[in-house]
Order: sequence, then C-alpha cells, then structure tokens
Amino acid sequence: MSGMDRVIEKKKGFNRKTLWILLFSFVFILMAYNILFGDKSSKLNVEKNKISIEGVKRDIFQDYIAVQGVVEPIQTIFLDAVEGGRVEQILKEEGSMLKKGEPIIRLSNNNLILEISNNEAAVARAVSELRNARLQMDQQVLNSNIQILQLSKQVNKERRAYEKNEILFKEDHISPEEFQQSKEDFMTSEKLLELYRENHVKDSVYRGIQVGTLEESVSRMTVNMDLTRKRLDNLNIKAPVDGELASLNPEVGEVVSYGTRIGTMNILDSYKLRVEIDEHYISRIERGLIGICDFSNSSYQAKLTKIYPEVRNGRFAVDMIFTREVPPQIRIGQTSRIKLELGESQNAVLLSKGGFYQSTGGQWVYVVDPSGEFAIKRNISIGRQNPKYYEVLDGLSEGENVIISSYDNFGNADKLILK
Repeated sequence: MSGMDRVIEKKKGFNRKTLWILLFSFVFILMAYNILFGDKSSKLNVEKNKISIEGVKRDIFQDYIAVQGVVEPIQTIFLDAVEGGRVEQILKEEGSMLKKGEPIIRLSNNNLILEISNNEAAVARAVSELRNARLQMDQQVLNSNIQILQLSKQVNKERRAYEKNEILFKEDHISPEEFQQSKEDFMTSEKLLELYRENHVKDSVYRGIQVGTLEESVSRMTVNMDLTRKRLDNLNIKAPVDGELASLNPEVGEVVSYGTRIGTMNILDSYKLRVEIDEHYISRIERGLIGICDFSNSSYQAKLTKIYPEVRNGRFAVDMIFTREVPPQIRIGQTSRIKLELGESQNAVLLSKGGFYQSTGGQWVYVVDPSGEFAIKRNISIGRQNPKYYEVLDGLSEGENVIISSYDNFGNADKLILK
C-alpha cells in the first residue's frame, strides 16, 4: 500500500437512511394500529352552553296527559220549523233566557188556513151524512116494527080462523075447501111474518154497519181536523224547554220550509267540557277517567262520559262533566287546562321531556360521560309519557346525564365532544 492510500473507517451509529426507514416504519405501525384498534366513530364538537342536559332519576311516574277543554252547555236543543211559512215577527233575540212555551217566531201560511177550512167543511158534510143515515135507520126501524105488528095481528087473526074452522070441519059444518083455504092463509101469513122478521134483522145489521162506518169516518176526519188545527198552532215557534236562546237564523220576511233549522237553545242547568286529544292516546282513553280542571286558580274534578269515534287532523273529541261542584261564574266558550289521569302512579326511571324525541322517536339518546367531556349515542326503550317525563324501560340508569335538547344539528355523529 502506498503512502497515498488511506483506509476509511465506517462511522458508528444511525445514518440518515436508517433514520428515514425507522420513521416510516413508526408511521406505518401507528396507522395500522389506528385502523385496527382506533376509535372509528364519527365525532362532532358541540358547545355546552347551546344544549340542555338533564339527569336520569327514579321517582313516582304520574300517568296523565295535559289537555285543554272548552266549556259547553250540558245539552243543546235544536229548533226546527215543524211547519213551513213566512216569518212575520221575531219575538226574542239571541241570548234571551226563555221559559218553556214562550213564543220565539210567528209564521204565516195561507195555504194551511185554506186546508183547515176545507177539512172543516168535509167534517161538516160527513157529520150531516151520519145524521141523515141515523134518521133513515130510525125511520126504517119504525116502519119495520109497524109492519111486523100488522103482520102479527094478521097471523093471530088467521090462526083463530083456522082453529075455529078446524073444529067446524071435524063436525062437518064447513066444506073441506073452506077449511083448507083457512089453513093455507094462516100458514102463508105465519111464513111471511117470519121472513119479514129475518129481513128486519138483516136490514138492522146493515144499517148498523153503515152508521158505524160513517161514525169511524167522522171520527178520523175530526182527528185529522184537530191535527191540522195544531199545525196552525205550530206557526208559533215556541221554546221547547227552559234555557238560553243561543242562535236564531231567520229574518223577517224570509220563507222557511218544513224541517228548516232556525236556531238552537242551550240548557244551562249544568255544563260540560269538550276536550280534543291526540290520537296517540286513543287506545288508552275510556269512559270514567277522571280529570282535574283549573278555573281561576282553583281545581275542580270532571269525569269523562262520552268518546266521539271520529278522528280529524290527528285528534278526537271527548266530553267531560263536573262530578262535584261547578265552577262559579263559568261561561260558555271558556277554556281550561285539564290534567287527565290515564292510570295509577308507579315508581319508575324518569327522563325529562325534550326536543330529542322529535329527532330519535325515543329510540336512542346521547349519554354524557361521567367526565363531562363527551357524550355517546346509546339505544334506549321508552314506555309511557306525561307532560314532564318519559318512562324509561331500558338503556338508562339513575344518575346518568342525558342531552335532552334537539338533535337536529348533530347529524349522524356517534360521539359529541363537549366544549
């Protein structure tokens, strides 16, 4: 080896290439770890002051719903025209307190008056015919009785002649021809009397039937005439009960037809509450449920007495009546908040109501971690509900905190980072 040549010694330690290899290996291992074992859930940063958090608690669950009732009269009577006519006079105004039988409207109907006159004339003719038929029957009976008396006298006379001739014939004082003639006269007169009596009986029966028919006809016509006269009285529309005239539709000069609804009357002996309830509760609503009503900061008890089956716009109606005292100074149309009890109170896990339900349907919630730094989505099961709480059947425990405000801005995030 010449003096110019020199052995180059390898430097000890990591060179640059080795460092890069180690760095890339570390990054690869870190990425692989995150892929295999890292948290893959979607996250969203949320400000605490923009959400509502409530704690889960165990307490008595009061099974009720809050509804609103409108005061109505205990009964409404419809006023219909039972006879058509022209409105001549309106005697009472809406809101008037009426006694049964008080006139409200007077109608006029010339056709009805003419019909009554015709009926009265027909009844008079029928009565005249009945009177004539009775007179004829009486005259016929009298004539028949006279004829029977005359024939009876003739029969008795010819019987005596026959009996006398019978004795004379046996003693040969008269001829056989004379005896036979007296016998035939007697038997003929006797048969004639018998036939006349039979005819008299049949004629009496016929005359009786005829008179009876006429009497029935007159009776029916008299009843019809009375009914027609009552129709005339119906031209005065009167209050059917004691109460308040709630509405009145016709105007003076208007022609109303039979059956026209002219108004309504309210019976004010008591009041009821008409309540509309969400159809969600239709299977749990039944007669006899009790509600607590609020009037002027005082509570009154009412009982559900009637359920209307028709559902409109997602709601159905029920009627409730006061079970004890009626609130003083109550007015038709007044509203009241009602606490309607659906069942017995029971101990349960409770979650405060909030806007989250509209987003999740009560199937899941965000549960806040004990550290308070984040919240995790968790499936739950909700049972009954009242205006304040949901009954939690599964998924939550007493003491846990839950975000109850709306989830509309959280999207599909599985984890909320609370700041």
